[in-house]
Amino acid sequence: MNGNQSINVQTFINEHPFGRFQWLVFFMCFVIVLLDGFDTASIGFIAPALLTEWHLGKPDLAPVLSAALFGLACGALISGPLSDRLGRRSLLLSAVLLFGVACLGSAFAQTLGQLTALRFVTGIGLGAAMPNAVTLMGEFCPDRRRATIINLMFCGFPLGAAAGGFLAAWMIPHFGWRSVLVFGGVTPLVLAAVVAAKMPESVRFMVANAKPYERIQNTLARISTAAFDSQRFVLTEAASSDGGQGLGIVLSKRYIVGSVMLWLAYFMGLVIFYASINWMPILLKDAGLPLKSATLVSALFPLGGVGAVLSGMLMDRFNANRVIALCYGLTAVSVYAIGQAAGNMGALVAVIFLAGVLMNTAQSSMPALAAAFYPTAGRGTGVAWMLGIGRFGGIAGSFLVAELARRHFGFADIFATVAVAGAIACVGLLIKQWAGGQGAAVISATHQPHH
Repeated sequence: MNGNQSINVQTFINEHPFGRFQWLVFFMCFVIVLLDGFDTASIGFIAPALLTEWHLGKPDLAPVLSAALFGLACGALISGPLSDRLGRRSLLLSAVLLFGVACLGSAFAQTLGQLTALRFVTGIGLGAAMPNAVTLMGEFCPDRRRATIINLMFCGFPLGAAAGGFLAAWMIPHFGWRSVLVFGGVTPLVLAAVVAAKMPESVRFMVANAKPYERIQNTLARISTAAFDSQRFVLTEAASSDGGQGLGIVLSKRYIVGSVMLWLAYFMGLVIFYASINWMPILLKDAGLPLKSATLVSALFPLGGVGAVLSGMLMDRFNANRVIALCYGLTAVSVYAIGQAAGNMGALVAVIFLAGVLMNTAQSSMPALAAAFYPTAGRGTGVAWMLGIGRFGGIAGSFLVAELARRHFGFADIFATVAVAGAIACVGLLIKQWAGGQGAAVISATHQPHH
C-alpha cells in the first residue's frame, strides 16, 4: 500500500471481518443491555415483599413502579444530544456508574419516598445507557450485518428481565428483597471498571468531530493493522444540509418525517407491550383462568424476544422498514386474536406466544432501524429520542387498559382496542419508507498526522 492513502472509515469496517476487538465491544454492550433488563424488571419481582414488609396497599406501589419509566424517558432524551456532543464512551461510562450507584443506594432505602426517588435516578442511568450502547455498537458494525448484530445485542434485555425473575425467586427467601438491589447495583459498578479500561470511543464519532489523528488510527488498528498505512481518515455519509448536530439533524427537513414515524411506531409498540405485560395476568384471571395458569400463560408473552435475530437478518437482506412494518401488522392481527380465543386454552396459549414473538421482534428491531437511518452527527440523539419518547407509550399502555376496564370493556374489546396500536405502528413505518430521508449531501472529515 502506498503511504499517502486516505481511508474511508466505514468502508474500512465493511471490508474487514467482524473480529475479536468488535466482539469485545459487543460483549460489553450486551452486558449493559442485560443489566438494563435486570434492573428494569427487578422492582416488579421485589414488589410482593415490599407490600408485606412496609404494610402497603397495591395502589401505593404505583409511584415506585412508574418512577423508573419516567427516569428512562428523561435519561434517553437528555443523553442523546450529549452523546453527539461529548462522545459515546464517556456517556456510556457515566450512565453505567449512575445506575449502579443508584440501584445499590436503593437497597438501603428506608421509606417508599426514598425508594421512588432512587428508582427515578436509576431510570435516568438506564435510559442513558441503552441508546448509547446501540449507537456505539452500530458504529463498529459493517453495514451488511448491522441489524443482525444490534438485534442480537438487544436479546440481552428480555434475558436480563427473565434472569431477574429466577434470581429474585431464589434470593428473596434466602437474603431478603434488598439483596436483589445490591446485586443489581454491584454488577454495573464492576462492569464500569471494565468499560473504563477496555471500551473504545466510536471511530465514526472521532472522525466526524475532528479528534486527534493518532487516536483514530490506534482504534482502527485494533480492527486491522492496515490502518497504520493511512495518512488521512475520511467519513462519507449523508449530512444535514446545514451541517448541524444532534437534535438539529433529527428535526431537520430531511429527517423530520422519518423521526416522527420512528417515534410513533416505537410508542405504539410499547403501548401493546406494557398493556399486555402489566394487565394480562389479571385479564386472563377475570376471563376464567386459574391464577397460576394466568401467570404462566402471560409469561409466554415477553419470551418471544428471540425472533429478533432472525428479523435482523431479514432487515440486512431486504427493506428494513417493510420487514418491521409487516411484524407490527401481524402483531395487530394476533393481539386481536387473543381477545377471540378466551374460551379455548390451547388456542390462547398459541396466540399469546405468537403475539409475543411478533411484538418483541418488531420492538427490538427498532433501534437498529434508527441507527441505520441517521448520520453520525445525529445518530446518538436519533436513537435516544426514539427510545425516550417511546417510553411514554409504556406509561400510556398501562393507563389505557385501566381506563378500558373502568368503562367495563370486555376481554375481547380490550384486546381489539390494544391491537389498533399495532396497525398504527405498521402504517407509520410505511410512511417513513415512502418519505425516504437519506441521500444527497456528503461530509468528508479529513485527519492528517501533525508533522
